Amino acid sequence: MTKAFSGKRRFLALWFPYLSADRWRRAGNAAPADGVVFTQKQRGALRIVATDEGARTHLGLALADARARVPDLMAVDHDPVADQQLLDRLADACDRFTPMVALDEAALTLDITGCPHGGGEAGLVEEIEHWAARAGLQLRHALASTPEAAQALARFQSVPATDEKAAVLRLPIAALRSDDDTDLALRRAGLKTISDLAGRPSAPLAARFGAETTDMLARLLGKSDSRISPRRAEPALLFERRFAEPIAQSDYALAVLGELAGEAGEALLERHKGGRRFAARLYRSDGMVRDLAVEASLPLRDSKAVMRLFAERLESLNDPIDPGFGFDLIRLVVPVLEPLAPTQLQLEGGAVAAGELAALIDRLSARGGRNRFRRLRARDTHIPEQAVFALPAIDAPEPALWQAPEIGEPPLRPIHLFDPPQSIEVVAEVPDGPPHRFRWRRTLHEVTRFEGPERIAAEWWKRAGGPSGLGAGLTRDYYRVEDARGRRFWIFRHGLYGAEKINPGWYMHGLFA
Repeated sequence: MTKAFSGKRRFLALWFPYLSADRWRRAGNAAPADGVVFTQKQRGALRIVATDEGARTHLGLALADARARVPDLMAVDHDPVADQQLLDRLADACDRFTPMVALDEAALTLDITGCPHGGGEAGLVEEIEHWAARAGLQLRHALASTPEAAQALARFQSVPATDEKAAVLRLPIAALRSDDDTDLALRRAGLKTISDLAGRPSAPLAARFGAETTDMLARLLGKSDSRISPRRAEPALLFERRFAEPIAQSDYALAVLGELAGEAGEALLERHKGGRRFAARLYRSDGMVRDLAVEASLPLRDSKAVMRLFAERLESLNDPIDPGFGFDLIRLVVPVLEPLAPTQLQLEGGAVAAGELAALIDRLSARGGRNRFRRLRARDTHIPEQAVFALPAIDAPEPALWQAPEIGEPPLRPIHLFDPPQSIEVVAEVPDGPPHRFRWRRTLHEVTRFEGPERIAAEWWKRAGGPSGLGAGLTRDYYRVEDARGRRFWIFRHGLYGAEKINPGWYMHGLFA
């Protein structure tokens, strides 16, 4: 096990040198004695981009050249998407060790600062080795005080060293992960290892080989602070239970989750806050991870209410929680917090009714999905079809305040609008006058009464070099009309006669009840 030589942080690099081959084998395939290679079309030829440990070839070689050396070489199309999906699942599994996990090329970097307890770093590494072996993955790993040094040691050093600094100095210049031109220039200058660069002044190196080379060298040697960019932001609150022996009963796992929800409620109470989102992760002993997440329309910290949402979510799933060989870790995170002040009860029960409505929205959204239940909100625009929009009810727990019509007055606009408006044929006494009769859906309507026009101008500020912007069309003149049978319609003339169009069109936009 290497010893840190600078800094207080510790990083663990996990490199999967045969990730594509391991994924292919996990799918039930078997490689021949000469191994298997994975090819991708590059520069007009099929080239080898990944191999297994038995292939007697190297990356970048054309498949035709490789088969000239090994005629029976087995080739498989490379699937980078599947490789990335496997790497994502491995990163999910590594969340059990630390939430600070970053993705690299066929590798993961874990910030384990302060994580190893009991068995220390050696115990953590041993646990990860066993986990990778059970998953059928070949793994190389290294510990260092910077993520770059950890990745370089994992990739270029086969045996763990006792001295991190000496091990880094022995690494080849490929550990800098420079581009091909810079790597070639370094080799032509006779610089083959990190030690060849470490003793030279940084300014001449940067001038000749680029600032990226000296920056990477400083990070490898621990002379500059370096951190990882974790794939997930560190949650505001995290609670977990680890088990010496995996638990194989789903009911017990849910009971443990309820205990974690209680701990979360106490922590939220101390902060005078509530959670808007609760995410549970159940880690199986075979490396599989099960995610469950629920949301609340209002800040929440009551553990019973949280567990009711999880129960609704579980009932909506097609497949129940499968513990497999058992869960060895259950984690609950609260990533979104909002202030939650004490509620003032009202004599008429207004606060209670609002809370009950929010609870109903939460349960419906947990069961059917956040996008299945929506609420309408007003938008600040004069364009009728854009004046209202729908958003998930869980994002809008409070009902919107709509302007109520005056008692005894008919509505100015219909509730139902046609989208898009339907074209009609209109006969008017003058081109810019009110309609006299109109034909809609092959039926002729005689206009007996009308109100209008209500002119709605285009939103000129949304024009972007022309009339194609949202709401930036022609001027509309709306009329509320009534036919001989008492049916009321909302129609409009699209465009000003003479100024915007020679023959403006007419459209049916809505019906009054």
